[in-house]
Amino acid sequence: MRLNIQTDYALRILMHLAVSPERLVTIAEISARFDISKNHLMKVAHGLGHLGYIDTVRGRSGGLRLARAAKAIAVGQVVRDMEADFAIVECFRGWENNCRISGACRLNAILATGIDAFLGILDQYTLQTLVETNPALISVLNPEVAA
Repeated sequence: MRLNIQTDYALRILMHLAVSPERLVTIAEISARFDISKNHLMKVAHGLGHLGYIDTVRGRSGGLRLARAAKAIAVGQVVRDMEADFAIVECFRGWENNCRISGACRLNAILATGIDAFLGILDQYTLQTLVETNPALISVLNPEVAA
């Protein structure tokens, strides 16, 4: 299983904002820190805004900030919200399922249990868990604070 690039970038944006709660962070800054296209980050940030994870402030002094406390943002929920689907095998796709053994196969139930376990583990962690007492991350994402 592999998370899509938007989920990866969403988690990076959220971590960056979590280590800089005292200020607005620009897309340009995040782009420079991660060496990721500004246009791509803007799309992901737009989605995070619609999902209620971040607030965006427009204008010359604008930027991004978390819309709620880092401890209130579960990693598992971010992954669920950002991923289009978890149909890792054909039989998970309902009407698109043409697998001839679906009715007799036990693999789909085992894989569904695995996905639930994966997301359950991620649900045990919040954005705060990822950034608190992590000076190495802070020094990379917010060097002014680390100094």
